Amino acid sequence: MKKIIFFLSVALLLTSCGEYQKVLKSKDTSLKYTTAETLYNEAKAGEGNSRRKFRKALRIFEQLVPEFRGKPQGQKLMFLFADTYYELNDYFLAGYQFERFVETYPESEKIEEAAFKGAKSYYFLSPPYYLDQTETEKGISKLQAFINRFPESDRMDEANELVTELRVKLEKKAYEIAKQYHHTESYIAAITAFDNFITEYPGSPFREKALYYRFESAYLYAINSYAYAMPERLATAREYYEDYKRYYPQGEFIALADAALKDIETKEQQL
Repeated sequence: MKKIIFFLSVALLLTSCGEYQKVLKSKDTSLKYTTAETLYNEAKAGEGNSRRKFRKALRIFEQLVPEFRGKPQGQKLMFLFADTYYELNDYFLAGYQFERFVETYPESEKIEEAAFKGAKSYYFLSPPYYLDQTETEKGISKLQAFINRFPESDRMDEANELVTELRVKLEKKAYEIAKQYHHTESYIAAITAFDNFITEYPGSPFREKALYYRFESAYLYAINSYAYAMPERLATAREYYEDYKRYYPQGEFIALADAALKDIETKEQQL
């Protein structure tokens, strides 16, 4: 019985594959449209191997889109085409196709969903923070455009969360660059980078660390200076200490900061 079921399954698979190939080669656009839409709907419903069905639907959609451009069915077809790329995690092409849909059918009832998924595609394309962040900046721009265009959308909370996540990624990159200057003892570059970071990202979760490491960079720069330059540089370090303590009197680094301040006071007395 198991062997019979196995061979029947193989035969059914071969038959279905053969039928699918016939559809691909067919000149009947109506048959192709119905087949692709059925495969898409089954995949969305989680019937069978969804990813395989999305791929099959996509091959037919690729043939149909040029055929239906400008026709009544073209609007629905173009959305399904873009959404299939999205479901297959091909976010580069999904973003591109959703943008085309939004531009071509600005009055569509699917316009909000298309705009959101198009913007979210760029969110998915955003790389880790230590790589080039062009796609991250593009994702923020696209999501912000969605937020501005659909302020009453049910997707607003998610869109804002995605924007925040991408912005934090940019902040982390800027912070890590400044910290790298600090760790390589390039203290002037570190101070400048931390200054820029604190100004540009006043609400960043890395703000406390930036304020502390700016102070520590100034402190280390001062104590390793020639005697004639030390008084002015120690005074600058003290100012940065005051900035840190004003905002974070019970901060994570307050004990380290206080210890460094005592050393600053000792050196000032010696000088």
